[in-house]
Amino acid sequence: MSTLFKQIYRYTRPRAYRHNENLWPFCRITRGSTGEITHLRYKGQSVPLVPLAEWRHRYSGDALITATGPSIKEMDFAGLPPITVVGVNGAYALKDRLDFQLYIIVDMNFIDRRTDVLQSIIADPAITLFTTLHGIARIIDRFTLAAVRCRLALIEDACYRIYQPKVASDDVGLRFGQDPHIQFSPNYPNIAFTTDIRGGVFDACTVVFWALQILLFLGFTRLYIAGLDMTNFHQPRFYETDEDKLPSFLAEKFATLIVPAFTLASEVLQQNGVVVKNLSVHSALSNEIFEKVSFHDAFQS
Repeated sequence: MSTLFKQIYRYTRPRAYRHNENLWPFCRITRGSTGEITHLRYKGQSVPLVPLAEWRHRYSGDALITATGPSIKEMDFAGLPPITVVGVNGAYALKDRLDFQLYIIVDMNFIDRRTDVLQSIIADPAITLFTTLHGIARIIDRFTLAAVRCRLALIEDACYRIYQPKVASDDVGLRFGQDPHIQFSPNYPNIAFTTDIRGGVFDACTVVFWALQILLFLGFTRLYIAGLDMTNFHQPRFYETDEDKLPSFLAEKFATLIVPAFTLASEVLQQNGVVVKNLSVHSALSNEIFEKVSFHDAFQS
């Protein structure tokens, strides 16, 4: 976005709207009655979107979330039964072993730095990609809309919704406290989990937390998570090397954000009849959050 447009935007809007400055004036959106973005025009082009309202409880049964911890290397996916496979970030490196149907990317640093992986994902017509408007804009700017063969499902960070003011961390409870779809961590009132992603998804510094909210909304009743190690953050992700490793900021947030967020997620998912199995048996997340079970015991016994 040009410096001129940014300056115009900054001088004509309060600071709480700053997260929109790279989208204005290129984006035009329409929201549905339940709050989600239903129509998008970006730089004059109409961008086809998968309507979130049509995907509520569209699925049932099991799904496998493939996160990107090093333990993925120890799993033999050849014995996996038919199951909906959900990828995040660089999990597409498993394409030769897994058929991805759903994909979630909300890390703009990943989009900017791993364009080779992203290009393969958006070229796959079997995939529905859940990403933010900032993600869609980056994809179109880098690859063009014509290059996007996957379906796009637009999701928003609940605290940074498009053309709406930012919700500060200290105000999360006050802003969302009356919403019946949202529950909060009892000891960390700024940590929340929603059962209706049309009003936005809550962040906890990890895409898997987004994935749990999305997949609950979609209707799955059993979730297996591979690669949710949450330990040895200095090591490369399973698809990385020491030379191309992207930074991780999870170590310093583990105790005060990651653990209470996944504890909350576990409670809400249980209340909604969803069973979660953590296939990373050495995960730093305890059995009290998600039961740990080996890949072999889960699928091949």
